[in-house]
Amino acid sequence: MTYEKIPEEQYRRAIGQLRLALNDVFKPFNCYGLNIFVSGAIEEVIELAEKFGKRVRKKDIAISLGNRRNPRDG
Repeated sequence: MTYEKIPEEQYRRAIGQLRLALNDVFKPFNCYGLNIFVSGAIEEVIELAEKFGKRVRKKDIAISLGNRRNPRDG
């Protein structure tokens, strides 16, 4: 099975829908004062979703956030 790339306009619309859906998923975090982290987390989830999409279309790409360090690690 082959997957064709969709036009840019449809891609942007799909990313927008994903972002809105993730906003709903992360909404409970606002109750705990974690809302300042939500937008960054959403962007990272979208990045992972894009890499996953490339991987299932047989592009040899790691599904990870790269060499980012956790700020808590010092």
